[in-house]
Amino acid sequence: MLSAITLHQVSGDDTRLREALHDANLPTDDIEDQGRAFFEAISGTNEIVGYAGLERCDSDYLLRSVVVLPACRGHGVGQAIVEAALQGVGDGDVFLATTSAAPFFSSIGFSEVPRAEVPAAVLATRQLSSICPSSATIMKLNRPPT
Repeated sequence: MLSAITLHQVSGDDTRLREALHDANLPTDDIEDQGRAFFEAISGTNEIVGYAGLERCDSDYLLRSVVVLPACRGHGVGQAIVEAALQGVGDGDVFLATTSAAPFFSSIGFSEVPRAEVPAAVLATRQLSSICPSSATIMKLNRPPT
């Protein structure tokens, strides 16, 4: 089983972050914009196992750029990264957009929501307003982060 994940903040121009997102077919167009925080996920053995990002949207959050490095997949790393990334969020709701990982996010407490139910500040992010296709699934966290 997976040991604890520690997150270390990295800048949007971090080469390893950009490569991991590119390799996972995740967008990089706005990762250097202001208002986003990206984190490198480090295992208990000091190995980089993935990345995640958060964007504050008024009182809510957009979880973004969650990627587990290929060699680390299938061991609970994705869930551990998400839980670590969400530990510091306030009382606001957490949303995400995905084109391929809805089953994974459903398994850890997210459910699909219609765009009409997504707060305007979240919809106004570059991620949801122009980068992600309109066919992307928007999901909301249904349980408090652990």
